Amino acid sequence: MPHPIRIILVDDHELVRDAWKMLLDKEASFSVIAECKDGSEAVDKAGELLPDIILMDINMAPVNGFEATQRISESFPSVKIIGVSINNNPNYATKIMSLGAKGFVTKTSSFAELKMAIHKVHAGETFICQEIQKKLATGS
Repeated sequence: MPHPIRIILVDDHELVRDAWKMLLDKEASFSVIAECKDGSEAVDKAGELLPDIILMDINMAPVNGFEATQRISESFPSVKIIGVSINNNPNYATKIMSLGAKGFVTKTSSFAELKMAIHKVHAGETFICQEIQKKLATGS
């Protein structure tokens, strides 16, 4: 079996990080190597660990997911970022992708869709969840 995809989880809510870690660690193809509570911590961990994927929440302080994504993408281009937000506004997806993220899912996306996003982004593709794709298609 190939090496598991090394993932850093970034979210300011511990319960969200715990849930993602529990789900992802059940999958042999994933390995959660670190958890961060804000964007500043994510930038530091990205440089230290050079993960394959970062799941990046957007609404955090003091450094939000947009700023952290831009910093990580500029400094560590091999690290692929998937933006994650409770906000299903397509502008969030387009903005984080313009800053260097390779994917975007909402927190209402299914675990199956999250897994698909991780695999596709890891393989060099981009991924936007169905919920946002529908909104982009209809212009809503």
